[in-house]
Amino acid sequence: MKFYNKYILPKLINCVCSQDDIGRIRRQLVPMAEGITLEIGMGSGLNLPFYDPSKIDLVMGLEPMAQLREMAEKKALELAFEVNFIGLSGEEIPLENHCVDTVLVTYTLCSIPDISKALKEMKRVLKSSGKLIFCEHGKSPDDHIAKWQNRLNRPWTKISGGCHLNRHIPELIKESGFKIVTLDAGYSSPMKLLSFNYKGIAVPE
Repeated sequence: MKFYNKYILPKLINCVCSQDDIGRIRRQLVPMAEGITLEIGMGSGLNLPFYDPSKIDLVMGLEPMAQLREMAEKKALELAFEVNFIGLSGEEIPLENHCVDTVLVTYTLCSIPDISKALKEMKRVLKSSGKLIFCEHGKSPDDHIAKWQNRLNRPWTKISGGCHLNRHIPELIKESGFKIVTLDAGYSSPMKLLSFNYKGIAVPE
């Protein structure tokens, strides 16, 4: 598994997250980030081309996987705004309270081990006027799909870097002290086990 996690998994994550349907969602959401932005789970930097440089003061990319971080660092060299990288997970955000304008998280909440702790950390570092922009796959509202998500979740997490199929993202966000102000949900591809997406904006309560 060490060989798989180091050499195979980062490339697999980059490939899966580069799909066209996901790219269209990134193109919609990422330009809404503004000011000092913290991206949770930057991965290989697939969101970087979609930031609006005229709105961005600084992007801080939190990414614990060194191989993915290296991919993102190469992309960041071509950008018109500054990107700083932090090699930690979402449960450990080494920033002061209320210091960022935007937290952006895309296809990351599925794989953070302690998701509640991570969301509370995101709320802690957000300014009271700040916003959480999110897009995540998760639990389907269709019972027959949700049953298969539950059945396959344990083996799936072992081969996918800890990704969970069955997390109810909006509930987890609200339980962590956020108010969801916009929410759009639906399947983004025929692969229904993986593609029920929740996307929107939340603010600290």
